[in-house]
Parts: sequence; structure tokens; C-alpha cells
Amino acid sequence: MRKDLRGLRRSLLHLVLASVAALYVSPLVYMAVTSVKTREGAGSTTPQWIPDPVTLGAYREILGSTDFPVVSWFLNSLAAATGHAALVLVTAAPAAYALARLNFRGRGAVFTVIVATLFVPPVVLLVPNFLIVNELAWVDSLPAVIVPAAASAFGVFFLRQFFTTLPGELEEAAELDGCNRWQTFTRVVLPLAKPALVTLFVLSFLTNWNDFLWPLFVLLSPESLTLPAGLGNFQSANNIRYDLVMAGAMIASVPVLLLYLVAQRWIIEGISRSGLKG
Repeated sequence: MRKDLRGLRRSLLHLVLASVAALYVSPLVYMAVTSVKTREGAGSTTPQWIPDPVTLGAYREILGSTDFPVVSWFLNSLAAATGHAALVLVTAAPAAYALARLNFRGRGAVFTVIVATLFVPPVVLLVPNFLIVNELAWVDSLPAVIVPAAASAFGVFFLRQFFTTLPGELEEAAELDGCNRWQTFTRVVLPLAKPALVTLFVLSFLTNWNDFLWPLFVLLSPESLTLPAGLGNFQSANNIRYDLVMAGAMIASVPVLLLYLVAQRWIIEGISRSGLKG
């Protein structure tokens, strides 16, 4: 009787999870379906989950457009998001390690100030960041969308939470083997922190990849735009061409989905060990 009850509960749980998954996945599926419809099929008021006929005309039109250089936007976004995520790791990892494993006066106050900056609305920093970027002559260039947000308070907080879970015996053993603090950090701690580093890289990549307002603020020429900013202009010009709009959305979504599929094992481990739950 108990086994039957457990089986029923498990089946109900699987049904609920499948329903929730379908709820979240259905917009992505419909977006993909709409992107391979004809112009008339995409604009139809009757929902059509199976396109007839299937065509890649929207992709050919959007990728071959001379007025909207989507390929350049894609490459700009890829370079900016990758560079930004790598720079976040370079700045956040040493700071997080120092706050987690080193004893120095004012450590708690420093960490409190860093965490407090998470509550500052990003829009407040638009004008100061623009003035700095302008002084550095970075306006209308990729460094303008890579560098300003690279000192990530969230990255420091996230990695610090992970570093505090590592046993101190590892550092003591490294010290006995003759390692200094920097060697301990680079040769012992960082290899063990791979799940957290991969997770932070993916999160930082997504943040930069999806950023819309800041690129519009600092990237002036059409060729310099990143994909979200460029697609925003593209959508304004083609607001009734749902096939083109959905094809652009698919181009923006596929790299993110592939990145998550590749890194999902490390992401799950990194989030679980850092104590963060969604």
C-alpha cells in the first residue's frame, strides 16, 4: 500500500514538473516555430504550432540585410559578453578570496560596502559611467560595454560564499608544501572553485549579452551595436514582420541556450555549494 502511495505521489510530482516545464518552454518553441513560417503565416491571428510550409526565408532576409548588420551585432555581442565575463572572473576571484580566507582589519566593513552596492539601481550609474567612458575615448567601441561593469559586486559575493565552504586544511597543507599565498590561491583554490567560476562566467555572460540600455547609450554607429540593442532598432522597423522579429530572437537565444547546456553541470554544483537558491 505504501509503495503504491509513493508511486502515485511520484507520478503526480512528475506530472506537475512536466506541466511547469511545458509552461516555460512553450514560448521558446512558439518563437522557433514562428521564425520558420512565411510572412503571412507568422501574421495570422490563428495560432499555428506546425508551420506549413516550413521556410528559412526570414533567416535569409535578416542575415542578408544591408540596413541591419545582424552578423556584426552578433559578433560584437559575443566579443563583449566573453570579454566582460572573463574580466569579472579576474577582478572578483582575488577579492572574494581575500574576503573569505584572509584576516585583516576592516574585512567585514569592506564586504558590507561591496554588498550594499548591489542595492544601487544601475540606471543611477548611467551618467557617471558615460562621463568616465567618454574621458577614456571609449565611446562607440567595445571596451565601453566590457569594462564599466566588470568590477562585479555580485561576483565578489558569489565567489566569497563558495570560498568559505572550502576546508582550511587544504591551505595548511599547501603552506607545508612551501606554497605562498598566491600559489595557494592559483594552484589549490581556483581549481577547486571551477564550478563557481563557470557559474559566474555564465551569469556574467548572460548579463552582458542581454544588456539593452547601456549599449544604446554608448554605441552610436549602427555597426558597433550589440545584438539586443540592434534587434531593438530592427524590431521598431519591422514591428509587423513577426517572422523576422522571431528569427532575430532565435539568433539571440541559441548561443545562450547552448552555453547553458554545456555548463549546466557546473552551474548546478556551483549554485548549490555557494548557498544561493532561486
